[in-house]
Order: sequence, then structure tokens, then C-alpha cells
Amino acid sequence: MGIKRYELSKAQWSRIALLVPGKSADPGRTGADNRLFVNGCLWVLRSGAHWCDLPERYGKWKTV
Repeated sequence: MGIKRYELSKAQWSRIALLVPGKSADPGRTGADNRLFVNGCLWVLRSGAHWCDLPERYGKWKTV
């Protein structure tokens, strides 16, 4: 499956991953969901849609 229109590529993510708080090895979901969170934010910003219209693949819109 290719890169979705509003999502960061692996190369783009690798450039900013260390700048985002929480790492995948940290306890809890924070570190594991950083990329989903950033991609969800980008989707809202680029599409101009409301948070409640966020696709489910990014998580529940109330908790993203």
C-alpha cells in the first residue's frame, strides 16, 4: 500500500520523530501513537475538515 495523501513518508517521519515527545519504548500509548497523531493533525490541516470528521484510521477524534 502506498503513502496516503495526507500522511508523512518514512523519510519525512524519520526527520521529525526525535523532535516529538514520547518514544515507542516509553510505557503507555503516547510513544507508539506519535506518527498517527501527527498524520491525523496533517489530515485535518490539509483537508480543512473538522476534527469530528477525522478518519477512524487515525484513532477516535475525541482522543487524538
